[in-house]
Amino acid sequence: MDKVTVPIARERKGKNKLAMLTAYDYAFAGIMDNAGIDIILVGDSVGSVMLGYPNTIPVTIEEMIHHAKPVVKATRNALVVIDMPFMSYQESVEQARRNAGRMIKESGAEAVKLEGGTGMKEVIKAIVDIDIPVMGHIGLTPQSVHRMGGYKVQKEEERLVADALAVEEAGAFSVVLECVPRDISKKITEMLSIPTIGIGAGPDCDGQVLVLHDLLGILSDFRPKFVKSYMNMREEVERGIKEYIEEVRGGIFPDDAHSFH
Repeated sequence: MDKVTVPIARERKGKNKLAMLTAYDYAFAGIMDNAGIDIILVGDSVGSVMLGYPNTIPVTIEEMIHHAKPVVKATRNALVVIDMPFMSYQESVEQARRNAGRMIKESGAEAVKLEGGTGMKEVIKAIVDIDIPVMGHIGLTPQSVHRMGGYKVQKEEERLVADALAVEEAGAFSVVLECVPRDISKKITEMLSIPTIGIGAGPDCDGQVLVLHDLLGILSDFRPKFVKSYMNMREEVERGIKEYIEEVRGGIFPDDAHSFH
């Protein structure tokens, strides 16, 4: 498999669909890179999945960089994108450029992702203007969960279309559509010249993204409608741990084959 770059990802628009997953560590990033994933997102979902936060809002720049570094080390072919966390780009254009530069420089990621549409147009453009590729994110934007009153499907077509166009005009190379009705996602995908990557946005987008731990069935919490688990790793891991505990307590492990002589 050839290395996926920003231009290659953009050129896949309307051709070969892009497969994207989240990763937060060296082991899983290496597995998905070997499997042929196109894009690895070091998402601020790390807060909920790995750090035990109630949402993505508490995640810091330092935490994002910390988790992105091993992902970059494990990746050979996939494009690595890092999320800009809450309040790392909202204050000013200068703040956004400075933090985007720091995150790319210190993590080794190849692009940043940030949330927002028309209100973030100038920020996206400012970051793109210093040669840092930007992936947009509109629809349900988790960093705005309090304003939205929860994680709800976004159905305001006029606003969604305006946000999508603003992100494209600002110079983003792609845009995530989260929790958007299928017909609106299809319309936006056909309208834009950049790839759309859906999560809860139907099959008509140019690509799809899921949180890895949802795909693997590791989390036991509420599962959104758009999540498809391809295995139940939580049960398998729990079974293996229970078997280990039983063998240790029963004196079965380690046996002679697992001992040195």
